[in-house]
Amino acid sequence: MSGVPWESVIAVLGLAVPVIAALWEFLLAGRKRLGYRVQMDTSARDSGTSTGPQAGVLQRMQWDGVDLEDPSVVLLRIENVGWSPIVEEDYVARVDDPVGIRAAFPGRRVVGMVVTECSHPMLRDFFEPGTAGLGATDGVITLPKVKLNRRAHYKVLAVLDRLPNTSRDDLTGPEITAGVVGGVRGGTIKRTEYYPFASRPVRWLLALLVLVSVAQSVSTFARGDEAVAAPLDCAEGTLHLSGSTAFKPVLELAAQQYTKTCPDARIPLTDDSFRGSVPGLDTLATAGDDAELGENGGLGDRLAFSDGPKSDGRPQLLPRPVALSLFTLVVSEDTGVRDLSLKQVRDIYAGKITNWRQVKGENLPIQLVSRHPGSGTRTALEKRVLDGRPLPAVTTNDCRSLDTGRPGRCEVGGTPQLLDAVASTPGALGHSEVGSAVARDDVRQVRIDGYPATLEGADQGAYPFWETEIAYTYGEPRPDSIAAGFLRYLANEVGKDIIRSKGHRPCAELDKPLVCRPSGS
Repeated sequence: MSGVPWESVIAVLGLAVPVIAALWEFLLAGRKRLGYRVQMDTSARDSGTSTGPQAGVLQRMQWDGVDLEDPSVVLLRIENVGWSPIVEEDYVARVDDPVGIRAAFPGRRVVGMVVTECSHPMLRDFFEPGTAGLGATDGVITLPKVKLNRRAHYKVLAVLDRLPNTSRDDLTGPEITAGVVGGVRGGTIKRTEYYPFASRPVRWLLALLVLVSVAQSVSTFARGDEAVAAPLDCAEGTLHLSGSTAFKPVLELAAQQYTKTCPDARIPLTDDSFRGSVPGLDTLATAGDDAELGENGGLGDRLAFSDGPKSDGRPQLLPRPVALSLFTLVVSEDTGVRDLSLKQVRDIYAGKITNWRQVKGENLPIQLVSRHPGSGTRTALEKRVLDGRPLPAVTTNDCRSLDTGRPGRCEVGGTPQLLDAVASTPGALGHSEVGSAVARDDVRQVRIDGYPATLEGADQGAYPFWETEIAYTYGEPRPDSIAAGFLRYLANEVGKDIIRSKGHRPCAELDKPLVCRPSGS
């Protein structure tokens, strides 16, 4: 650090502080976040605080004609403290489990409870008498999977009694168990506090930002007109990208940000740049062969991205795992199916199940909409979901001409075209990367064996439809080439943020990083 000017350190802090504050407030706190507050937990028999002429009424509470041993009153507030709505499918629980939240009170039993102060009258419909998931057993209160818009909340008022042979000193606060898919810190419900201005970490960051700004101002006046150049890991030249349509949104945004940071870099992107994993690898291999680089040469101006490893052969193409990409099955809205077992999926693609009513859906023939051969998404479907079995024969080359009166299959070239075909075809079933499917409101994702398409589920081995996104180079590019520079950019913090923003997960962040290791490459 002795050789680094202190002005540069201040400049780096000046950039880092607002970025950290923004990421905290808008990415961490801004994602799905389920919270709770314990607004009251007090004993009615505490002689030190139970005063007043009517205090004895609370101390004489009974249950079935018997005085309570040591009654206490608890008021819980359940709230959506994130920026995204929480729906029933977001709760981390099996599909057939109606309970979304459990509140346990060790050493106490629940005498009675009531849900009160719903932020919106429609929330009361979730707590009608006899609602599945709503109840109290011994010392545990169960609450159903409630849809909560941003800032929505409801409260639970409960009367409890201390169990015999339990000391009051041993009593603890409630233990709340719940979680949401894709939430902050793994989605676990968090105890929240009320901040009238901003959370404590953000207040500290803002104070530090003020100090950094003051220091920069002092440094500017002290330096006068002296210029300080900030070092940047930028390469110049033109970079050509090709390959996966599923990873195209990540590369488009990364290319845009990289060229903003590095004005001497150019990354032209066209619709023909991304035609599928295999065509992208073909383009890279052809360009390398035409360049006649020799045994130790490498292309420094081309990269190809593939959903999964390349096939055998082409030893000049070198892999670099970038991210775990998540895929999902999608159906048209009229199928009536939102969940399939892995066996049912395989039977559908094997032609053993040909009508949705055979899997408790509507009476509609199943129309399979698939990507062309060479698609990484299609390869991932065959490899990881269908256990290596190929897709059935195509019945028509144009999805618009499918005979919806009987089962059929058609193929399209890209993910957007596949989603359009599924949305417009009665009884359609297709496959897509998750980010593109989530952005559509005219198709429905299908759970597999009860598990939705989540990165956590794929990382833990519960969800099967995923693949490693791999960047391929032709040979080893020079370290100062634009291809090498762009790969380093994807691996740094800004690149990781871009990858996450499009629904993928950087390999380095997985609980099991070896999941991203390319096999057969």
